[in-house]
Amino acid sequence: MSKSLPKRTEDYSLWYNELVKRAGLAENSSVRGCMVIKPYGYAIWEKMQRTLDDMFKRTGHQNAYFPLFVPKSLFEAEEKNAEGFAKECAVVTHYRLQNDPDKPGKLRVDPNAKLEEELIVRPTSEAIIWSTYKNWIQSYRDLPLLINQWANVVRWEMRTRLFLRTAEFLWQEGHTAHATAEEAVAETRQMLEVYAQFAEEWLALPVVKGVKTENERFAGAVETYCIEGLMQDGKALQAGTSHFLGQNFAKAFDVQFANKAGGLEYVWGTSWGVSTRLMGALVMAHSDDEGLVLPPKLAPIQVVIVPIYKTGQLDELLERIRPMQMGLIERGISVKIDDRDTERPGFKFAEWELKGVPVRIAVGMRDLEAGTLEVARRDTKEKMTLPLADIVNSVDQLLQDIQKNIYQRALNYRETHTTRVESYEEFKEVLEGKGGFVVAHYDGTSETEERIKEETKATIRCLALAEPEEEGVCIVTGRPSKRRAHFARAY
Repeated sequence: MSKSLPKRTEDYSLWYNELVKRAGLAENSSVRGCMVIKPYGYAIWEKMQRTLDDMFKRTGHQNAYFPLFVPKSLFEAEEKNAEGFAKECAVVTHYRLQNDPDKPGKLRVDPNAKLEEELIVRPTSEAIIWSTYKNWIQSYRDLPLLINQWANVVRWEMRTRLFLRTAEFLWQEGHTAHATAEEAVAETRQMLEVYAQFAEEWLALPVVKGVKTENERFAGAVETYCIEGLMQDGKALQAGTSHFLGQNFAKAFDVQFANKAGGLEYVWGTSWGVSTRLMGALVMAHSDDEGLVLPPKLAPIQVVIVPIYKTGQLDELLERIRPMQMGLIERGISVKIDDRDTERPGFKFAEWELKGVPVRIAVGMRDLEAGTLEVARRDTKEKMTLPLADIVNSVDQLLQDIQKNIYQRALNYRETHTTRVESYEEFKEVLEGKGGFVVAHYDGTSETEERIKEETKATIRCLALAEPEEEGVCIVTGRPSKRRAHFARAY
């Protein structure tokens, strides 16, 4: 099982790809650049989706669905957005196929079925949604409009990696409209906090909340807020974004409302989203050389029970295990009994370790007679003997401890891999050495930002909201600087 996994220290990229496949999360498909999310991986995504959806609804949002196809004229209405995504777009030019007269049994594009206007397969939905909002918004009474969509999007990618960068991926995208700029900014910040809470409390991933620079800003946005996590190889991963769109899309699609005084105003907009990229973050932030390490809150199976039995004992043993299983289920804990008679216990232990199940319980007749059980936790690999009589409470508490420990371990890693530097030489040394976030002064210009990126492959991940303004000197140009930025090499 996991014995043949590549080591993280030897080839982190290969370790990641192999783990995603062998743990049954996803695999490459016959469509180049696209992936198949397997049932175990999709079960994790469903837990993410369900949790986030509940959080969105608690903040007043409703779900809707908009078309996959966007007419080219709508897509190009907001010029910056269109320009930003143009090179990644998949385009539909014809509306049917026909039998190929030169190749019996084969099909070709019907040359007479060319569309009058090309359709863009959505890389993001601002265009189609804001063209719809023009019909939905007439008065201040229609505001705020708080809509979320769960969907798939397509962005052509030259270099793909499962979950992190694929031509098609799953995500949610929120699109809201407001009467004032203040309300829209408040919405943008609120959703950033929702994402941060989800990342830290469910993904067990500590994040840096911040604002993107103009170079890294979402195409068509006035301001982009983000959460940035740190992976175990010292690279950063953008885990979610929330955009203040100003009135850019409202003006592009003529979305106006009658205010209380009877005058017409353009609405103010936001958009925000997270994707299946979070699955990649989950793997890279916590897992080890033996396999996945899943936070209990997102694990499809939180407890696996492995019966240890001799020939003829299994049915009786299962019967005696059921009350424990039902007690855990009634507590809201997901449980699987691995009663396969085709595999030995050692194989099962290795398999569930590879899949990252937080708690494993081995149960034999002797254990039941003694009133104790062998319990192993996945995060520390610690084994313990716990009393059968209180096993439900013990496991419940253990799962909470594991969730906290996984988060704390990731937080410790981030803290030891966040370095404040005062010179460009030190900046480069940290990047080439321990990696992680490098917090440094820069002069605020796009030119300096681009130079650093070209010379070191590090980008400004964000201007952290928690980072105070501070007079300093740019590490590259020596010009005055008003604040530090979080730099890192990133996925």
